Amino acid sequence: MTMTYGLLAVGLVLLIAGGETLVRGATTVARSLGVSPLLIGLTLVGMGTSAPELVTSLTAVLAGSPGIALGNVVGSNTANILLILGLAALISPIIVDRGAFRRDGWMLVASTVVCVAAVLAGTVTYVWGLVMLAGLAAYLVWAWMGERRSPDREARKFEHLTEDVPVVRGGIWSGLGLALVGIALTIGGARLLVDNAVIVARDVGVSDTVIGLTVVAVGTSLPELVTSAVAAFRRHSDVALGNIIGSNIYNVLGILGITALVAPVRVPPEIIRLDIWVMVAATALVVLFVRTGMRIVRLEGLALLVAYGGYIAWLARDLY
Repeated sequence: MTMTYGLLAVGLVLLIAGGETLVRGATTVARSLGVSPLLIGLTLVGMGTSAPELVTSLTAVLAGSPGIALGNVVGSNTANILLILGLAALISPIIVDRGAFRRDGWMLVASTVVCVAAVLAGTVTYVWGLVMLAGLAAYLVWAWMGERRSPDREARKFEHLTEDVPVVRGGIWSGLGLALVGIALTIGGARLLVDNAVIVARDVGVSDTVIGLTVVAVGTSLPELVTSAVAAFRRHSDVALGNIIGSNIYNVLGILGITALVAPVRVPPEIIRLDIWVMVAATALVVLFVRTGMRIVRLEGLALLVAYGGYIAWLARDLY
């Protein structure tokens, strides 16, 4: 069994390394082609940090583990808000850009509503997948047009986001090679993670869903944790919030949407009973904190962390 836990850890490391390598390679290609920081931030960096969740969910649903596939998305969104955003707010209070949050906040709420509707349907079918991907495409066009209209105010967020991504020498071809390596690492890591997570779940007597909501969800959210923590330490608090909101939108509309197109995702009963509502409550909580003062202060960050601790303790109660 020690080998299984070791392979699980290796899978997590490969996922993180693969996502980082993919972002570096894709960003190198984009900069070589003269793509603006705005477009890089909206697409490559956002999608790149979500690559571990995407590959993990696809691998899980194809392996017949829908609990890990859906638990990964729901659990990642919950962890992004309660754990990562709470930690970022503790490091540095988050000042919110009113205009950006008016756009992205509403899209976060809309994607959450779509996710709840799909979960309550019992199975996330390809029709739901098409709806989600259409919504993501509309959001990207909307965001792009909005940023283009006010680049001085908004594009700085994406400049901060992309300046943390180092490029490699050699231009386009080196970037493409690095991106391919990142994809390979991510796929290999996802396979190790999913296969061994199922074995661990059976060994400790919990469901695949619980493992997906905890170990897998937090593990695949580590790129967002690093990005948000770095942004908070550098006092780019709007980037930390934007990173979390963007990731949650991608997780539902992009990752769950693509996964549903590949294979229908059957919803485990425990997600309908509790976990989807925890995600909804976390989303409502961050919207409430922002709307009450256009900032998230340290005390509110602590409240988010305490809430996440309570949720994890509830999920782990069967282990004792």
